[in-house]
Amino acid sequence: MSQQQAIEAAAFRRLLSHLDARKDVQNIDLMNLAGFCRNCLATWYAEAAAGEGVSLSRDQARERVYGMPYDEWKAQYQREATPEQLARMQAAKSE
Repeated sequence: MSQQQAIEAAAFRRLLSHLDARKDVQNIDLMNLAGFCRNCLATWYAEAAAGEGVSLSRDQARERVYGMPYDEWKAQYQREATPEQLARMQAAKSE
């Protein structure tokens, strides 16, 4: 592994750790503010694995990003989106 790859991998692990510590930050908040969420990261993770010839299901990738099965995370931490959050997401889609 190159030095750049090692640095990028460490930064990704730090991002996952940070997101794990901030379960209060909802995916819709991330989408509204940054244009990506934990699910996006899981998709990118699975795509990167496929690029390396590694078969990884969406559920496996989500478990890596969420630190637990996605359904479990949703049941424990995901809150109902507020009307304001939904309106902001709709507005962003139409931009």
